Amino acid sequence: MRAFLFPGQGSQAVGMGVALAAASTAARETLQEVDDALEQRLSKLMAEGPERDLTLTENAQPAIMANAIATLRVLEREGGVRLADKADYVAGHSLGEYSALCAAEGLDLATTARLLKQRGQAMQAAVPVGVGAMAALLGIDFETAQAIVKEVAEDEVCEAANDNGGGQVVVSGHVAAVERAMEIARARGAKRALLLPVSAPFHCALMAPAADAMEAALATAPLRAPLVPVYANVTAAPVADADTIRRLLVEQVTGTVRWRESVAAMFAAGVTEFVEFGGKVLTPMVKRIAPEAKATSIVTMADVEALAATL
Repeated sequence: MRAFLFPGQGSQAVGMGVALAAASTAARETLQEVDDALEQRLSKLMAEGPERDLTLTENAQPAIMANAIATLRVLEREGGVRLADKADYVAGHSLGEYSALCAAEGLDLATTARLLKQRGQAMQAAVPVGVGAMAALLGIDFETAQAIVKEVAEDEVCEAANDNGGGQVVVSGHVAAVERAMEIARARGAKRALLLPVSAPFHCALMAPAADAMEAALATAPLRAPLVPVYANVTAAPVADADTIRRLLVEQVTGTVRWRESVAAMFAAGVTEFVEFGGKVLTPMVKRIAPEAKATSIVTMADVEALAATL
């Protein structure tokens, strides 16, 4: 069994998609469709930067999705591969869950781009700059991280935002609480505890205004059952019902990205091959969580051609 995976924020880089677009009509058409949907030259920003603008969450989120879907469409349209025939499940990390739904035709591309633009804007607007922070705690397990955030929260917010597996947990919340969590994590044996260069504290209760905004946006979005089930971030379980997916996407804004559990559950369900589209972020995570599985990153035209030859 096989799962197609889609990366989240942090996988953006100036120059993303350029080589693929130069080599493939399908990639160029995908990026143009996103530009048209957003009424924005996002593909130019992806290609040329500046990096500070690409890193803004309202740009990074649709850009990462566009790059991933462009990569998949090259495989489908020029490699003659249908996702429904070759993937048993799809999954994505945070914003990547929207990419996964688009890949499996639960959302059309234009809608996905607009939703992610709104999601980025709503997340940025939810918390004033400087109020929140996120930090990666390396070398401690999720249960230890959970105990730490409960201990440090006091009258502030501090929560486990991402359980990435392999002893990597990201925490999110008010700046002072996150800094306390870093101190305690180091004292309890974390190899490293480092602040992340993000513009807002994602996946914690401070994102409640963004969850409300996405509930309104998703209520009218044309979302249908995907071709294959998607493993939801907040449940680490497969889902195919459109209304349930809609609800879980709202919960995801403030909820923990349960990536370690998602990969472990897919492996337990029989998935032995994981294919990441448009990034090289999830593949090392998969290798740490399920070392017996095969994990591959598809970024370049050569990657696409090699994958097509094996499917």
